[in-house]
Amino acid sequence: MKVEQIYTGCIAHAAYYIENNGEAAVFDPLREVQPYLDRATQDNARIKYVFETHFHADFVSGHLDLQKKAGAEIVFGPGAKPAYEATTAEDGQIFNVGNYKIKVIHTPGHTMESTTYLLIDENGKEHGIITGDTLFIGDVGRPDLAQHVVSELTEEKLAGHLYDSLRNKIMPLSDDLIVYPNHGAGSACGKMMSKETTDTLGNQKKSNYALQEMSKEEFIKTLLTGLTAPPGYFPQNVLMNIKGYESLDTVMDRAAQPLTPDAFELLSNESGALMLDTRDASEFALGFIPNSINIGLDGNFAQWVGEMIPDVKQEILLITEPGKEEETITRLSRVGYDYTIGYLQNGFDSWRKSGKEVDTLNRMTAQEFAQEYTQDKPLIFDVRKASEYNSEHVIDAVNVPLNEINQHLAQFPKDQPFIIHCAGGYRSMIAAAILKQRGWDNFKDVVGGFKDIKEANVPVSDYVCPTTLL
Repeated sequence: MKVEQIYTGCIAHAAYYIENNGEAAVFDPLREVQPYLDRATQDNARIKYVFETHFHADFVSGHLDLQKKAGAEIVFGPGAKPAYEATTAEDGQIFNVGNYKIKVIHTPGHTMESTTYLLIDENGKEHGIITGDTLFIGDVGRPDLAQHVVSELTEEKLAGHLYDSLRNKIMPLSDDLIVYPNHGAGSACGKMMSKETTDTLGNQKKSNYALQEMSKEEFIKTLLTGLTAPPGYFPQNVLMNIKGYESLDTVMDRAAQPLTPDAFELLSNESGALMLDTRDASEFALGFIPNSINIGLDGNFAQWVGEMIPDVKQEILLITEPGKEEETITRLSRVGYDYTIGYLQNGFDSWRKSGKEVDTLNRMTAQEFAQEYTQDKPLIFDVRKASEYNSEHVIDAVNVPLNEINQHLAQFPKDQPFIIHCAGGYRSMIAAAILKQRGWDNFKDVVGGFKDIKEANVPVSDYVCPTTLL
């Protein structure tokens, strides 16, 4: 049985495509559905089903556009109540895709409708399981997301359901089944996923911490320990996946508005749209439109857009490298940011050449940081995650994780110079742009971040000092 995994690294997402005897199915598709349509055309097949493992939080699924463009039937697991035409399957129900069979296995825990799909080949042999966020490679799905949409679904209740699902529905299955999860390392839907994106169930029974022998109480405690707060956009994506959303074609048409510098400035002033510059941090620091923020396209773009822009309905004006506009709009739409209303034609160079106002940010090398650290003992802010800081940090640095910066702006002085850094310069530039936008000028950002700082022999410590913000 051939199962094609279609992996998208920027959001650590895996969709799946199968085809047999002229019929195809797609599992957990991304928002842009043309690649699935093209794949089916290549096989001279029609997409019969779109199977959803659950209502996703970290991305907007492409099931509605596939339903519209391919005539595919949307299938959810037991208990799902979407606000559009779809089939809510029963536990144990069988669906046919050519001579393949897809068996529904209800596995609540990550969410109540979470479902695993057992793949059975044309000879009746069980081949693998598409597990969604129930079982990852090395991890399981976090049980604390549904409560942000349905308050009575506490993380403890869901963790208990997940324990039962894993022990009663997944672990009794054959060891030679291949596990096909919805995410890999880097996703915020788990806490310690492997970089591997498939494995045998037998290997997972031996190596996955969540599948080891323990009581339900021990499982719940283990699963909930170390969970960080989910990104703020997650509940909004869940609701989009439940209630429905605009076609990606509509989103792209609205966004595909090239604007001259004058038109861009006018629309910015009239609309109050957020100006999002997706260029590399080094380019942004050398010159940018005043009050724009930087989230680089070449980093964990979708994740940080979701962390730093609270409302998915926020109108956005884009500044990108020329030729990157469509990619940027697509990647925004994957996580539900559908309200891009235009972009700066020919990129930032057109703004600079127009003679309009340009802002800059002060940066320093790690060697300059080391010298200033030794001589002046400056105030230092580390915007990495608390876990990174706790592992190792510059002595006396204050930890303000980037995703919490808006709640801790009062910690940054305006009457005293300071320095900010992250691991490599990507996150600190996001922080720098936000601080600049809010009126701070008296700071510098470290090029190369903590990695280069360590190489410059600056004293570091793994002691969690009292200046850490919790």
